[in-house]
Amino acid sequence: MQKNINQSPVSRRHHLRTTFTSLWRQASVTIGVTIGVTIFAACTPKKQPQPESGTITFSQTLPGVWKASLGTPDAVNYLTVANPVPRESAISALPDGGFPEFFEEPQFTVKNGKTFIRIPLERNEKIYGLGMHFRTVQQRGRILRLHMDHVGGKDDGRTHAPVPFYVSSKGYGILINAARYIDVWVGTAVRKDSKNPPQVRDRNTDPHWSAAPYSDGIEILVPAEGAELYLFAGPEMIDVVKRYNLFNGGGPVPPKWGMGFWHRVPTRYTDMQVMNEVAMFEENGFPLDVIGLEPGWQSASYPCTYEWDESRWPHPEKTLNELADKGIRINLWINPYIPPGSKIHAKMKDYTGSHTVWAGEIPDYTIPEAREVLNSHFGENHLDIGVSGYKIDEVDGYDSWLWPDVAEFPSGIDGEQMRQIYPLQMMETVNSMFEDRNQRTWGLVRGNTAGGTRYPFILYSDHYSHQNFITALVNSGFSGVLWTPEVRNSPTGEEWVRRMQTSCFSPMATINAWASGTKPWSFPEVYNEFKTAALLRMQLFPYFYSAFADYYFEGTPPFRAVQLEKGFLDFTEEEMKNQYMAGPNMLVAPMFAGEDQREVILPPGKWYDFYNGALVGENELITIACGLDKIPVFVRDGGIIPMIPVAMQTPKPGEQVPLTLRIYGHSPGEYYLYDDDGSTFAYRTGAYNRVKISIDYNESGQPSIKVDAVTPDYPWAYQEIKFEYMTK
Repeated sequence: MQKNINQSPVSRRHHLRTTFTSLWRQASVTIGVTIGVTIFAACTPKKQPQPESGTITFSQTLPGVWKASLGTPDAVNYLTVANPVPRESAISALPDGGFPEFFEEPQFTVKNGKTFIRIPLERNEKIYGLGMHFRTVQQRGRILRLHMDHVGGKDDGRTHAPVPFYVSSKGYGILINAARYIDVWVGTAVRKDSKNPPQVRDRNTDPHWSAAPYSDGIEILVPAEGAELYLFAGPEMIDVVKRYNLFNGGGPVPPKWGMGFWHRVPTRYTDMQVMNEVAMFEENGFPLDVIGLEPGWQSASYPCTYEWDESRWPHPEKTLNELADKGIRINLWINPYIPPGSKIHAKMKDYTGSHTVWAGEIPDYTIPEAREVLNSHFGENHLDIGVSGYKIDEVDGYDSWLWPDVAEFPSGIDGEQMRQIYPLQMMETVNSMFEDRNQRTWGLVRGNTAGGTRYPFILYSDHYSHQNFITALVNSGFSGVLWTPEVRNSPTGEEWVRRMQTSCFSPMATINAWASGTKPWSFPEVYNEFKTAALLRMQLFPYFYSAFADYYFEGTPPFRAVQLEKGFLDFTEEEMKNQYMAGPNMLVAPMFAGEDQREVILPPGKWYDFYNGALVGENELITIACGLDKIPVFVRDGGIIPMIPVAMQTPKPGEQVPLTLRIYGHSPGEYYLYDDDGSTFAYRTGAYNRVKISIDYNESGQPSIKVDAVTPDYPWAYQEIKFEYMTK
């Protein structure tokens, strides 16, 4: 087993990407872009003799991170496109369980242009991840094809986020870094040379006969002549997930306004209709930070011109300035496909693929010149006049309208690879525009995958099952992606409120009224309950903002499965898909329409009711009843929850607000409260406050609280700190 540390994989990827960029620029200037395929082939590493099969050998690259290269991997993969920079010091600070000793010799074979991988499984081992699923959480016993796509009604691997990364209950994780349609048999295939074969049973006489005999391995098929594997060590599953996220650059820290309330207006709203909508929010005392404009803001969509429609938005700069004066940000809907006749088309057409989508051309954003064209147009027409972000739609695909796998692109990337990496290209292209301006953004995207952890985009879907939305939120934390259970419409007021409550306990609290025209007060009989959820979201701003700081600094997903709590797997074999952790201290158990009570499984340790501080149980199954005015939320023993007064918008840069620290239970605890300027990337160079708050108790049970000093030269939005002991 090799464990030497050689040149980092990131530096090698950077060198390859830099070489490709340099060659492309030279060629495009001298002889045009038609030579792109030849140039890409020229910079692809020459095939070296590799063993056709054998044991997979890993070499350590970072503490707790090992890499293996099988056969001849494609030059293009998820990490070369996303180009993340690992947060090495944060990775080093994690507990390191070392290379998993129980990780028995995994095998690979390369033949007929395909790579076959087998990784053994222990009998009680559970597997999580492998993308964002809507119906299942534990993946052992499933067969998946990890294929970038919309949600087609089955948890079969075709999804908005087919991330080829899985986490084992044994405390390790595997990333298959190949931008291909990867087939995975998760403990379903049985080899005749297995060391742990299933028992032979006679269906005629044995009542325990099963159509799915025991399998002791994961079988993986990559349709390429090689692949890269990364192994991430624990010791706990949460440590594995943290390492994976930090390896991919750490999670994004949103701008402060991103944590407020969002409302997407109907598709062809005019500037005056938007201004009237904002006025209605003000009149009703409903919070609002962001207005999202849907396809009709453009002169044409499907395909998209990216040009303002002059009949609906005759003076966009003036209107955006008026909205900015009210503290309202604008987010624009887009998709990637460009029609002939648009202003951007002539400059972009040489950098587009062989096929069209909705008669629009498909830009190849692996080409620097293509990114520059979009950057220039978006900068002049959008960012310069105050646009704060984008909703990137239809980058996931649907076979009947997307390009086929036989499509060709000027970079030389084939249609299959392009489908797998297109969301990364779009997020990288758009995000870089804001980074170049030292301006944070927060937006939506309909596709993500490996390498995309650091991008400030949240997944959403046209699929609209409330229960499935929660399962997707649970799964998102295993795969380094974010998900919002947005609210669009509802058949009843009860469902309207229940959907809203879960949206407010997610990465983005939003109503998407693009088609329905719904508003917070569309169900007047439950408006008070609906508004209560939104106002609680605003009060919890410091808690959620600090949770995203944890995502960046430590790799902890802000919303994640309860299975990642230490010791939880020892409690139950039941698959939990309708409750989740929010931030470090909250357990959220949503209610669904038609329910007056539900069961909740509490992880180890005491848990308390968020609203009144009462003890509800520990390490057990409980049944709770909850009225329509509340979403069930529980806080761990020693948990600290920071809250601010009710507000209509998130704190502005330089604004200071009173802070209350709610304290639950009677055990010692600590919490890190975060603040920065809320808009720039100065936090990356240390311009932030991340203050440790500790609580302890003496022998007589009297509490003592310590709040570390604030660095005065850096932002700090809180004053008049008060303590509220919730548990009497």
